[in-house]
This record gives sequence, structure tokens and C-alpha cells, in this order.
Amino acid sequence: MITTWSEWKRYPKAVRGERLEAPIGPGIFEVRHASSGALFAFEATDNIAHALSSITSGAKSFASWFGKRDPVTSLDLEYRTFATSTREEAKVAAERMLGRREAYLSHVA
Repeated sequence: MITTWSEWKRYPKAVRGERLEAPIGPGIFEVRHASSGALFAFEATDNIAHALSSITSGAKSFASWFGKRDPVTSLDLEYRTFATSTREEAKVAAERMLGRREAYLSHVA
């Protein structure tokens, strides 16, 4: 099975009725800040859609009752996904990707 990363997608804003588009199955996801490209989250998981939705759907804070915005949901984020057949396959692929990233960064620095 040859799989590639999806295109980068803006993180949906629930208040606008936008929806998350991600596989309901095992794989890897990467979330980054849209403006800077800085990594926000990266994980191998059993259910990509559920994991991505749980990043910003945490419990409402006490401050949100008084009109203050939740800092996680107000961030300008984008995400991409990499579907796999099993969670074990996702873990191996994630470890390989992290190894490549570390090797690249060690040569750049």
C-alpha cells in the first residue's frame, strides 16, 4: 500500500459550521501553525479523525463562560493526514519520518 500525505487543510471553525475532513482509521496526522509553519502536533493514532477533533474540542474553560476565547481554538492551524492500514504501520512510518526530520535538522544546523 503506497500512501502519501494529504494536502494541507485549514483547521475548521465550528462556529462557522465547518467540518474536519480526515480518515476514520489508523494513520498519522500533523498540525502546524499556518502563519509560521511551526509544528503544533504530530501523532500516530488508531483513528485520525477522532484524534484531530480532540485537539481543539477539549473541555470549555471557566474563562470561556465570560466571553474569553479558548486559546487553542483561536489559533490559526492547518493539518494534513497520512492514512495507514494498521496502527503499528502508522507507528513505524512516524518513527521513520521523525528520524528523517532529525537527520535533516542535524545537517542544517
